[in-house]
Amino acid sequence: MLHVVHHADYMAPAPTRGTFRFDKYMAVMEALRASGYPLTEHAPPPMPRRWLEAVHCPDYVDEVFSASVPQAKERRIGFPVTPHISQRVQHTNGGTWLAAQLARRHGYAANSAAGSHHALFDTGAGYCVFNDLAVAANRLIAEGDATRILIIDLDVHQGDGTASLTAARDDAFTLSLHAEKNFPVRKARSSLDVPLADGIDDDGYLDALDRHLPQVLAGFDPDLVLYQAGVDVHAEDRLGRLDLSDEGLDRRDAYVVQAIRSRAVPLASSLGGGYGADPREIGARHARSMVTCARTNAEFARSAIGSNGNAIG
Repeated sequence: MLHVVHHADYMAPAPTRGTFRFDKYMAVMEALRASGYPLTEHAPPPMPRRWLEAVHCPDYVDEVFSASVPQAKERRIGFPVTPHISQRVQHTNGGTWLAAQLARRHGYAANSAAGSHHALFDTGAGYCVFNDLAVAANRLIAEGDATRILIIDLDVHQGDGTASLTAARDDAFTLSLHAEKNFPVRKARSSLDVPLADGIDDDGYLDALDRHLPQVLAGFDPDLVLYQAGVDVHAEDRLGRLDLSDEGLDRRDAYVVQAIRSRAVPLASSLGGGYGADPREIGARHARSMVTCARTNAEFARSAIGSNGNAIG
């Protein structure tokens, strides 16, 4: 079973400025529903304002809530922050938190949007308004649902916002594998950065992941993982510089879930990047990623039944 968080507000009207394609979020759900894989959809509540202000500058939060973000910040974000966008980002942030709660019960769950890892303290950036990963991690720890959260960021772009917003914490660890020469030009410092050369293929990517993820898990010992599962590492992505195939993405996602679930740690994913002219193609890529994660998680549920007669699923 795939437990996926989705809300009607995830599909925003086409922006009057900028190039971001919000229609991919409808394409993701269409592809999931057509996949035949067992699916349960969950609608998220909006993230309460106090939790957004716990991570972001309250003045900036107010600009977003009132849809009065200055144009300079909107240019950095990449689209205008309308009232609909304001509602949307409150729900996408609530979605990552809800996916984590579902993962605690079922082992794995997915948010069908978000992964907004470029948003900074007092501004958005790179198509990101609020940083759902940092916001959800802070709330989960503050409310006692987790004590040590690992954020695995496998988007093709470095998660600079997440790194900077969690830099002072010893209860959050950020691992970022990203194209070294891609956006952002000025990188932040993650707990561990693994810059990758242009054109790295499936085997090279999995090699790098295998060299670093087990060590991070052993050293940091998280009790919950947030996974930014960007598919812009794909060879055909418009904004990527890497060379992963469909099968390489499958291997990546299966490897991450196996590494986490073998330690009996829950894992929640968010969508992250994926860019191209055809939203159906990008949506299908995201949907396939979530189904791969769910299938891999189901293997651990079946193993648990065999060992003790109980399982989460």
